[in-house]
Amino acid sequence: MNLSRRFVTVPWAQKSIGVLAAEYLRLVWKTSSLAIEPADFYDRVVPDLPAIVAMWHGQHFMMPFFRRGHRVKVLISRHRDGEINAITAERLGLKTIRASGATGRDIARKGGVAGFMAMLDALAEGYTVALTADVPKISRVAGRGIVQLARASGRPIYPVAPATSRRIELDSWDRAAVNLPFSRFAIAVGEPIRVAADADDAALEDARRRVEAALNAATERAYAMVDEARKEKVKRPRIERSEIQELPSGSKR
Repeated sequence: MNLSRRFVTVPWAQKSIGVLAAEYLRLVWKTSSLAIEPADFYDRVVPDLPAIVAMWHGQHFMMPFFRRGHRVKVLISRHRDGEINAITAERLGLKTIRASGATGRDIARKGGVAGFMAMLDALAEGYTVALTADVPKISRVAGRGIVQLARASGRPIYPVAPATSRRIELDSWDRAAVNLPFSRFAIAVGEPIRVAADADDAALEDARRRVEAALNAATERAYAMVDEARKEKVKRPRIERSEIQELPSGSKR
């Protein structure tokens, strides 16, 4: 373990980084203008609460500002980076469930079963539950966990994608975007996806594909919302030197 990795396992360092990250995201929020689509989402979603919020990993940093006063618990991994994320989320008013997505033998070690049950309990208690839908370490491919949660709980899945016009896009497995202050901030929300309590394997796979497609569509729409002003900006026409008339004698340049 190198020095930098060892540093982020120290509790005081994790807390310091988490607090700084939370305050940075708060700065982005306070200096950015927000648009949400559909505009009446918060009124429309009320009958469906509590709900399951799906998002892509790496596009989730601004998600704490989506909750608009609702009671929310977010699933965060037990990894050392997850500890920092948990501190950040809790400082921004969210409650956390600590577990990681996994398959096979890793399920017990990473707390997958306990995490699944904790999410079911949270939904039963009236909390909306938010989690990344990706298969671990595979970007933009939805796993089955989220649709199994919808089947077991009877709650709908809302695909949600945030984006900012000013951002740094990292060359990481999850294509993470670091949001920057003084941005246009957009949140795109797809139509709810419901999974029947008696859904069989084929129905679960169909729901998984729908979640994946809906998240990709929401992501594309969110980025279009924040970038369209840049694309539509009228460029100042280039004036050739030959078109510039000489100023009258005595005029100031």
